[in-house]
Amino acid sequence: MLQELLVAGVAVGSACVVYVAAAARVVKQYERGVVFRLGRVVGEVRGPGFTTVVPFVDKLRKVNMQIVTMPVPAQEGITRDNVTVRVDAVVYFKVVDAADAIIKVEDYRFAVSQMAQTSLRSIIGKSDLDDLLSNREKLNQGLELMIDSPSVGWGVQIDRVEIKDVSLPETMKRSMARQAEADRERRARIINADAELQASKKLAEAAGVMSEQPAALQLRLLQTVVAVAAEKNSTLVLPFPVELLRFLERAQPQPPQPPPPPAVEQ
Repeated sequence: MLQELLVAGVAVGSACVVYVAAAARVVKQYERGVVFRLGRVVGEVRGPGFTTVVPFVDKLRKVNMQIVTMPVPAQEGITRDNVTVRVDAVVYFKVVDAADAIIKVEDYRFAVSQMAQTSLRSIIGKSDLDDLLSNREKLNQGLELMIDSPSVGWGVQIDRVEIKDVSLPETMKRSMARQAEADRERRARIINADAELQASKKLAEAAGVMSEQPAALQLRLLQTVVAVAAEKNSTLVLPFPVELLRFLERAQPQPPQPPPPPAVEQ
């Protein structure tokens, strides 16, 4: 009798261990569990930690609540100013309602990916090339709004959308390079012309000062000789201004004039 009771107790204990092992579930910190009982969602969403379900009746579906980084394949489209471009992006999203992410959409990752691709094509068609190249922050906000609007009903929240790269045709790259080169050349010419204008004004002021003091012209000539001689050239070609000759001519003492001859009386 005792042996039969012992065997029965061992059998019951084994059954309990098997039941607990079949019913025990562990939900990780970054997951949430949704329990389906005969195909219907029962109870609240299970939080992280140890939980149990009814074996062979309940089915626990775990949903990752971490932020998912999903690259959007490059999409080719025509901008509003008729330029063909290829644009790729990246989407950051996370699940905020585990039950809706499982019940209301078959595969929320695939749904977000397809919505991101179609929204990216739409953004390309509504934007100019200059906006795609220089005003990406505004386009990112518009793209995020387009993806987030339908995904709210799926229990998914779009955290951020970034346009990664804009690929242009080679002909467009060459055209843009020529445009940038022409613009830089234009600015260089304007700067040179402005420098010439300022230099001409200073030279005009210097000429006015030298015209009042002729000796300044000689000093300037001597400074030029010193500057050229510092180069250690064997031959020195120096223009001799006519004004200097006039200055030297005025600086020489004038010889006394002979008296006029007396008048002859008749």
